[in-house]
Amino acid sequence: MAHPKYFLFLFILIYACTSSPKKTPEAQPVRVELSTDKGNVLLELSNATPLHRDSFVKLVKEGYFDGMLFHRVVSGFGIQTGDPDSKNAKAGKALGDGGPDYTIPAEINTELFHKRGAILAARDNNPDRASSGSQFFIVQGKVQTDSTLERAEKRINEWLAAHYFVNNPGNKALRDSLELALQEENEEANRKWSDSIQSGSKNYTNFERYSIPEPHREVYKTIGGAPHLDQNYTVFGEVIDGMNVVDSIAALPVDSLSRPFSDIRVVAASIIEP
Repeated sequence: MAHPKYFLFLFILIYACTSSPKKTPEAQPVRVELSTDKGNVLLELSNATPLHRDSFVKLVKEGYFDGMLFHRVVSGFGIQTGDPDSKNAKAGKALGDGGPDYTIPAEINTELFHKRGAILAARDNNPDRASSGSQFFIVQGKVQTDSTLERAEKRINEWLAAHYFVNNPGNKALRDSLELALQEENEEANRKWSDSIQSGSKNYTNFERYSIPEPHREVYKTIGGAPHLDQNYTVFGEVIDGMNVVDSIAALPVDSLSRPFSDIRVVAASIIEP
């Protein structure tokens, strides 16, 4: 008679050979509909950026975006909203500084890029690349060529050099000075330290240079986008319906601050249940 321990081993071996592990089903992506003065835009949020997704969903459920202006519009680039100060803003008022009293840690993902329709989080030049708590930008972009993609790669790597330069432990004093200027909203000091970082990072090479992957290049050369933003801003979703509305907003005449002369609002934002 076989010893019980060998019987147990045989049972485990047979079970392991005949069964397969169950796969955990992936959560359905969250969809959000923006109702605007120009029509509806349907967004799909990425599960690869859960911090941005969850914050966005929370704000939508609170009605946070309802009534906000598209305060920054650049034809051939994209449209921006999410500033609560825009709700009752008078004509000509500079906008873009408002938001909740928190930022969102960067969730920069190599699979998410700034193709046409991408949704990215706005941010200032903070050294952590943390995102605004509420302001976001929908990419309209342009169709690219190999030449423009080469220029985009150059700009991407200049920004990456600056990021890694200012976060080098040897440059802590410079980083602290920039953070203080940002906290105090001191624009002059912000420009001063930002210029110092740009200057100091020109020959900085202690980071892995980025090359736009070939599949992304093909998308940029057919559909279009804003490739120079890759790896420096968090993309957290995309437009899956309503890019014609984005195009119509992007075509509006604007003032010197890129704000449309005619106010165009997010009338309401709502979660679309699956």
